[in-house]
Amino acid sequence: MNINGKVALVTGAGQGVGRGIALALAAGGALVILVGRTTAKLQAVRAEIEAAGGEADVAHPADVRHAADIDALITYAADRYGGIDILVNSAQQAVLAPLLDIDDEGLLLTFESGPFAAFRMMKAAHPYIKQRGGGAIINIVSSTAINWDTSGTAAYSAAKQAIGAITRAAASEWGPDGIRVNNIAPLAGSPAMLAWLDAKPEGPDAYLSTIPMRRIGDPQADIGRAVLFLASDEAAYITGATIPVDGGQANWN
Repeated sequence: MNINGKVALVTGAGQGVGRGIALALAAGGALVILVGRTTAKLQAVRAEIEAAGGEADVAHPADVRHAADIDALITYAADRYGGIDILVNSAQQAVLAPLLDIDDEGLLLTFESGPFAAFRMMKAAHPYIKQRGGGAIINIVSSTAINWDTSGTAAYSAAKQAIGAITRAAASEWGPDGIRVNNIAPLAGSPAMLAWLDAKPEGPDAYLSTIPMRRIGDPQADIGRAVLFLASDEAAYITGATIPVDGGQANWN
């Protein structure tokens, strides 16, 4: 699995799953444009990539909720590197609360940073990926909406389900352009995930017992390498798919 010479743009690259994906793509040979809201975090990830012998660039701080920021990101990538081959939409803010505690502002924030951002990024990147002969788009979804108990996840689950629908439509429409569009549904040790586990009164063991492989995925080794596979020619005939990378926890059948 190598993507030597490809240009990859990863949102939410400053930490967690986005960071792991950026590290894996760089290890696979791509030049990775790191996108996020906090420059210091992005610079730290770039230093990790360069220390390992990879290439990375830190785009200007951007909030993917804003269409103008997205347009500026894609223009930057096109002007500096001639286009984009791989797009990964990993950024997501979310309100996790019971329905009665979610207001319009919280729902809008969750959707603007999730499906609206993915939708806008994909449309803006499309012509540049197409003109380079095609490429890959990978979006991040979640098994949350298919869990037996979805209490407290209404906004997040709805946003991730919307991303899945957008992915499938893009795969159907953009296949003739040589653009493959897929989802992964990860279970990974992001800072938020690990903090949530540590805060559970019963401790992490009860949650880990719901995972057949009895561990939380590593953002780079597990999630990042799955994205690397989908971005590579090894996955040349895969599009419109949702691939769980969760140690077997969710039943997607």
